[in-house]
Amino acid sequence: MNKLGVLIGITSLLLLASCDFFQKKTKEVVVAECYGKYLYESDLVGIVPAGTSIMDSIQSVSTFIDSWIRRQVLIHQAENNLEKEELAFQKQIEEYRNSLVIYTYESQLINQKLDTIVSEDEIADYYEQHKEDFQLRNTMVKAAYVILDERCPHKETFQKLLSDPDTLLLQNIDVLATYYAVKNYLDVDHWMRLDELTSLIPIEIFNAESFLKKTKYVCFEMNEFTYIVRFVDYLLEESTSPLEMERDNIKSVILAHRKQALLEKMKTSLYNKAKREHAFEVYVGSPTLYNAD
Repeated sequence: MNKLGVLIGITSLLLLASCDFFQKKTKEVVVAECYGKYLYESDLVGIVPAGTSIMDSIQSVSTFIDSWIRRQVLIHQAENNLEKEELAFQKQIEEYRNSLVIYTYESQLINQKLDTIVSEDEIADYYEQHKEDFQLRNTMVKAAYVILDERCPHKETFQKLLSDPDTLLLQNIDVLATYYAVKNYLDVDHWMRLDELTSLIPIEIFNAESFLKKTKYVCFEMNEFTYIVRFVDYLLEESTSPLEMERDNIKSVILAHRKQALLEKMKTSLYNKAKREHAFEVYVGSPTLYNAD
């Protein structure tokens, strides 16, 4: 007897000591019965992962069977207490099945037919044609910063490298920051939200536009730390978001449009084919269509 058979036998003795195993016409072994519903041996396949010990396997099978019984008891109670009209789920079940069939077919069609390559020219063209859609909700900055312990022996080096815009040697700062900075961010090619920066660097900014126009470098000490920030660029809230920030979003939009066009083309093609083949007919003269109160 295989392992599953052993587990079923042991578990069944534990759970159904007063019940005999029996065979249905399908020749499937019945593991449990509740209000005329049957749980078969085949329903238990796969619930015990390979390598599970005998005791843990017995517990898993026992728990599964007990859960199945409890569910059947609840279903029986619900069916006995609901009106027949409330139990008429056939239409809903059919609609749900139809939706699943359509969704599965459309997903396969998209996987097989959709062109997922979006060129930089397409992205740039879309951006230029829809700039009004790309408005910033937050003030954004390009900035580099380091947070140093007050005892850091290289404060002056960090200050010199970050304060001079012509000698912003980030590769040198990166090496130093690896060993001496408590925290650092040196990627000035990417945008970050100003409020995210100020959540790490405690700068009080009352007017973002005025501050960023005047300030390119900040260095101060607070709570045993030295904060050094170099501002490289900024974009104010409600200004146009740059292409580099919207590239992924635009690609997603273009692909969504392609999906929609592909599905619409498929639906139209199928409809026209069915029409040519006289696969459907509308009986507009049916009196039930026009009954009025």
